[in-house]
Amino acid sequence: MFLVRFSIAGRNRWGRLQDNEITPLLSDPYDGIELDTRITLPVDAVRLLPPAVPTKIVCVGRNYAEHARELGNMVPDEPLLFLKPPSSLIPHQGVVRIPPQSTRVEHEGELAVVIGQRLFRAKSTAVRDKILGYTCFNDVTARDLQRKDVQFTRGKGFDTFAPCGPMLRTDLDPSDLAIETAVSGQVRQSGRTSQMVVPVLDLIAYISSIMTLEPGDIVVTGTPAGVGPLVAGDSVDVTIEGIGTLSNTVENWE
Repeated sequence: MFLVRFSIAGRNRWGRLQDNEITPLLSDPYDGIELDTRITLPVDAVRLLPPAVPTKIVCVGRNYAEHARELGNMVPDEPLLFLKPPSSLIPHQGVVRIPPQSTRVEHEGELAVVIGQRLFRAKSTAVRDKILGYTCFNDVTARDLQRKDVQFTRGKGFDTFAPCGPMLRTDLDPSDLAIETAVSGQVRQSGRTSQMVVPVLDLIAYISSIMTLEPGDIVVTGTPAGVGPLVAGDSVDVTIEGIGTLSNTVENWE
């Protein structure tokens, strides 16, 4: 099943997406999915929103060995975690804005997981049933500031640096999916989730041993090799097998 969050007539709602038609849900999907079958909406009639309202966005660095190597880093012994603020989220077809503080902003196409039920100190075998779904994510990064600061907060945390969407796929095995990032039509990243150093369910279990994951929280699982610069005028497409394509444009921050 595909789920979307959308806005229409000033109201934000969840819905099931099928054949380019949205059937609204009667409530948020975390306690079960109940459809409002009295109405359907064409997807072109609504504005899609990021498919989560997180208390936090937990990201994993250097979880693909080739990506770690391309940046001159070792693969860490344990997952390398950092946070992006929820204020950095933008939806499918939103605009990534390059801040004046940076001269090197890069794309990082990634698989993201939206948590469906609270997780704390969970075992990997218990994680799958607590996931609401999977979506596309672009961990936009001011690489020059990340290197300057050493820690990741500023380089990863600017407004618009977390494109996410356009939909959630609820019934998906995340273990071996093709993931591709194209910039202005040119493929720059091409990998598979099977290349992750730490697989998705193990990552979520590890994170839950450190912090409670709440319904709606987003876990971003790492990027394949091939990251590169973005400049004003670019378009960026992150495509993940079985999910779809997250598309955004790039402008300078004014």
